[in-house]
Amino acid sequence: MVKLLYGSGLRITEAVRLRVQDVDYDYKQITVRSGKGDKDRVTTFSAAMMPLLQNHLEKVKVIHQQDLADGFGAVYLPYALAKKCPNAEREWGWKYVFPARSLSVDPLTGATRRHHIDQSLINKAIKSAVRQVGITKRVSWHT
Repeated sequence: MVKLLYGSGLRITEAVRLRVQDVDYDYKQITVRSGKGDKDRVTTFSAAMMPLLQNHLEKVKVIHQQDLADGFGAVYLPYALAKKCPNAEREWGWKYVFPARSLSVDPLTGATRRHHIDQSLINKAIKSAVRQVGITKRVSWHT
């Protein structure tokens, strides 16, 4: 995920909310939905990221299939899409590219779903990597 942040100019919030259908391998681009200022935008990713993303998404698809087999597999849908397309919440294209490790209960609806990972995990991973390499300057995902 950090490589994707660095190579494509995504913000952390945009990366954790990224859906499978928003990754276009043919054009090597990512569509960011409701980004900063609640606007959509398109950004690119390098060809070197393609096999990494494909490998990652194969693993995520296994998680998705297991969730479906266990009677779960739903994901939060934006706006009124859940009413407009009632089966979309279980479709592969709507899954998060970076899902959480475990299912959680939505406090508003009571539905059990797999959400996206928490962005604080990314910040912690970057800080840990900086410590391990011995960099003494302040480093964030921006740098």
